[in-house]
Amino acid sequence: MTAAAEQPAIDLLMGAKTIAVVGLDSRTDRPAYRVASYLKEHGYRVIPVHRGRFPADEILGERAYASLRDIPGPVDLVDVFVRPAETDEVIDDAIAIGAKCVWLQEGITNDAGIERARAAGLAAIQDRCAKVVHQQQAERRAGENAAG
Repeated sequence: MTAAAEQPAIDLLMGAKTIAVVGLDSRTDRPAYRVASYLKEHGYRVIPVHRGRFPADEILGERAYASLRDIPGPVDLVDVFVRPAETDEVIDDAIAIGAKCVWLQEGITNDAGIERARAAGLAAIQDRCAKVVHQQQAERRAGENAAG
């Protein structure tokens, strides 16, 4: 995937307000929890979406939902922490709710799903960690402002 193809998703990450994290549960040792905690600490509203073995009514102070389609308000970005085989349904749900971006976390790929999301007008990225990208972009922007 080219940097140009990824840039719209990166820009949306940096400008998003509400991020639904699919695969987030209450296990604090899991990558989804660590990334979601980081995003929340950096001002994002993080909405947990989880239907697995560790359901919870609330995670990180937000009501948890079983599906993206159950979330009552708008979602800017969908950050995905599920197995690649499960991403098609999540991508379809992201398209259906009018999300602006689908972000498949590091180690998660679905080329056809990413292309489907882009064809539907969403920014999309795969196999990248939202936390790492956010840190890199924040550092880059801070350097630009300091040099400015």
